[in-house]
Amino acid sequence: MKYITRTVWILSVVSLFTDMSSEMLYPIMPIYLKTIGFSIVLIGVLEGMAEAIAGLSKGYFGKLSDLSGRRVPFVQLGYAMSSLSKPMMAMFTYPLWIFFARALDRFGKGVRTGARDAILSDEATPETKGKVFGFHRSMDTLGAVIGPLLALMYLYYYPEDYKTLFFLAFIPGLLAVIASFYIKKEESNINPFTIKTSFTSFLNYWKSGPSAYRKLVFGLLFFTLFNSSDIFLLLQVKQAGFDDSMVIGVYIFYNLIYALFAFPMGILADYFGLKTIFILGLGLFAFVYLGMAVFNSQTMIFVLFFVYGLYASMTEGIAKAWITNITEKKDTATAIGTFTGLQSICAMLASSLTGFLWYQYGAGTAFLITSIAAFVLIFYFIALPHPNFLKTADKNGS
Repeated sequence: MKYITRTVWILSVVSLFTDMSSEMLYPIMPIYLKTIGFSIVLIGVLEGMAEAIAGLSKGYFGKLSDLSGRRVPFVQLGYAMSSLSKPMMAMFTYPLWIFFARALDRFGKGVRTGARDAILSDEATPETKGKVFGFHRSMDTLGAVIGPLLALMYLYYYPEDYKTLFFLAFIPGLLAVIASFYIKKEESNINPFTIKTSFTSFLNYWKSGPSAYRKLVFGLLFFTLFNSSDIFLLLQVKQAGFDDSMVIGVYIFYNLIYALFAFPMGILADYFGLKTIFILGLGLFAFVYLGMAVFNSQTMIFVLFFVYGLYASMTEGIAKAWITNITEKKDTATAIGTFTGLQSICAMLASSLTGFLWYQYGAGTAFLITSIAAFVLIFYFIALPHPNFLKTADKNGS
């Protein structure tokens, strides 16, 4: 696998350790917050604020990375911030401190995302983008399998010992930071933090970037508006009669399928086209939400989550590969940061919309509307030109 370079390997290992650290806490985060006095409303405010911070900072730091011509410092700082936030959550239980620690974690994600994806893009050619981004997603999501499993094992022997779990989650996070210092890349000597640019300057890229970028990102953001948090799917699993352990088990199963297939789907995307595989993945997404609206048997739930894992493997990394193939190299971090930043905001709106539909009309209606929206978007993406052809287009995307 010559196209999986040393740098891609290191970044993938860093992501694996980081996701392992974060996902160790995913199943117990709401439970822990409730035990230290957070209400459901306060938990919602905390998560909403954290995602907003991550979203806006992705665009800003992506722009800063492009302006300075540096990537590695953003990657190292971003992963360090997220790693430090884990034990901080357990040190004190004051609401303001918890808000600060959670914001630090999401801020770290915002600092690193654009620069990291730009490095992955630099390590690939237009013909190997699917493989490189797919391999990275496989390793990243493998951490989302290992993390919850470790948490379940620990809580089996030490029930309700949540605080210790936060300190244990620091270990893989620290390993991720150490691994990030092995990234070697020729970069400029400019100090990125001396560059003056406004926090929202990245939004200018929406006008200055290629028209092909705007068309693609518009479709992706519209899709995000209907792609709510996986928590709603897990709530439906709970209503299907699964106990808490089985709900977490279904989530782990989904991540395992995602991890196993992301790299093979990246290979297929390079062979058949990024657009082709992405659209097929979108079709699987529509099928899953239609199935969740219609079926309620436990066997069918597992089938649907298997398909859901396939969908994720065919879209998340491939969408970023598609973006990097239609934007200029000097703007890669800005393009990715702008997309992922706006995507975070749309994701917040999506969960609110789904929650409203669920409350007013029931889960079946909420899932059915999501499925219909995905089917409609399939035709939109079919109409878009293939990204490999856009690579040779001029800046206006003509």
